[in-house]
Amino acid sequence: MEINPQQMADRARQIQDQLPDMDEARQNLVDLNNQVVGFIKANPGTCLLGAIAVGFIVGRIASR
Repeated sequence: MEINPQQMADRARQIQDQLPDMDEARQNLVDLNNQVVGFIKANPGTCLLGAIAVGFIVGRIASR
């Protein structure tokens, strides 16, 4: 399976066109992470209780 230079150039252009979208998606993930970390810092007790509850439920499901 040979790839000619034109196919390589076309593929490179496609990847280059997608880079701004990937940059935006990365920034959205960074923002979401910052929001989650902020929530956890502001409400550590609530997050701990939630983690315990989720762990308990997963443990019950896994033990069946």
